[in-house]
Amino acid sequence: MAYDLVIKNGTIITCNLNFDIIRNGFIGMSDGRIQGIGPAEKIRPQDNSAQIIDAQGGFIVPGLINTHTHLPMTIFRGLADDLPLQTWLQEYIFPAEAEYIRSETVKIGASLACAEMILSGTTTCCDGYFFENEIAQTVQTAGLRAILGQGVIDFPAPGVPDPAQNVTQAIKFMDRWKNNTPLIIPSVFCHTPYTCTPDTLESAKQAAIERNLLFQIHAAETQEEWQQFQSKHHTTPVQFLDRLNLLDENTLLVHAIWVNDLDIETIASCKATISHNPQSNMKLASGIAPVTQFLAAGIAVGIGTDGCASNNDLDLLAEMDSAAKLHKVRLSDPTVMDAATVLHMATLGGAKALGLEDEIGSLEIGKQADIIIIDCQKPHLFPAYHPVSHLVYAANGADVRDVLVAGKLLMQNRKLLTLDIEAIMRAANNLKENVRQ
Repeated sequence: MAYDLVIKNGTIITCNLNFDIIRNGFIGMSDGRIQGIGPAEKIRPQDNSAQIIDAQGGFIVPGLINTHTHLPMTIFRGLADDLPLQTWLQEYIFPAEAEYIRSETVKIGASLACAEMILSGTTTCCDGYFFENEIAQTVQTAGLRAILGQGVIDFPAPGVPDPAQNVTQAIKFMDRWKNNTPLIIPSVFCHTPYTCTPDTLESAKQAAIERNLLFQIHAAETQEEWQQFQSKHHTTPVQFLDRLNLLDENTLLVHAIWVNDLDIETIASCKATISHNPQSNMKLASGIAPVTQFLAAGIAVGIGTDGCASNNDLDLLAEMDSAAKLHKVRLSDPTVMDAATVLHMATLGGAKALGLEDEIGSLEIGKQADIIIIDCQKPHLFPAYHPVSHLVYAANGADVRDVLVAGKLLMQNRKLLTLDIEAIMRAANNLKENVRQ
């Protein structure tokens, strides 16, 4: 088969199950998928007729997968820092959303987020927010791959002033975008088990089940939430969700910090998955999720950044570094959460957490050509003994040179090809003046 596009002259970190690394390798692509991969000497003469991308000795890596975001919240970056979660939510974020989250502002925030993700090597994200139709349109323009969840909460919310219509709006969104475009998969996102009633949770989950789509929910994020469920329901947040039959292989639990051994056993037996958000968890002092125990139990765990109001960036390379180091400190063990484990969580593990492991997350023949190239011609990346270690402990988002999704270039030589970043930043800056006032 002749290739449409070939990437060569780089170190390929496949992130497959064997974690194969091919030095001086090539990847050949056609129709948006990987059709050939191997050492450079295996490139056939006819392959030179394809478009060639020279990695110039860089790292060729699967596109990173951000398993939890709130894309439009870039417009609230730095608005309310250094606060407890409930104070942050109730006194700052919820009021700001009520005042400023509109169709047009969501598009600005989501556009800014898409640009930031592409520039830092994320090719797939899992989002949950309001005005998700507008977010889907923005993500489609950017060319990213995404699972997008319409937000559900049991009080008036942006775009859904009547809480009685929250699940109905989510259903409309899912039906509009299911099979609409190959890069976007709709979902439903329930805010938390304490801001949604049991009826709402069950209705939202049933709607997702009927469409074979992902059900997302923040769960067991804070000690306060844990205590609330112990007091009110005499159980844990995870066991509460299990009683409602909400946990299965199409359920993504976000945060999952305050859990016990029974909770971990339940999550594993139900085959639910987890998004680990270390920087947001640290910044809000929510706690440290027992990720090593999740992995030991066979639970699929991905890495997420959370929204920019609580992180304050979408740089998944930086998030990997935090994830690796945080758990070493927690367990006083420098061997846990090694670089390969963490990179797996940001690639194939994240894909599995979203149910997409057959399509993305590793560089293998037949998979989608979601690929990033890391420019290694940087002082902080010399010398390069171990490529995987470099990706987790030394590289950052600014080192990403090229980004492809389904074989299409979204960024080449640090230049965005699908978004006008200058116009987006101007719009975000103009909006900032209103929010500040």
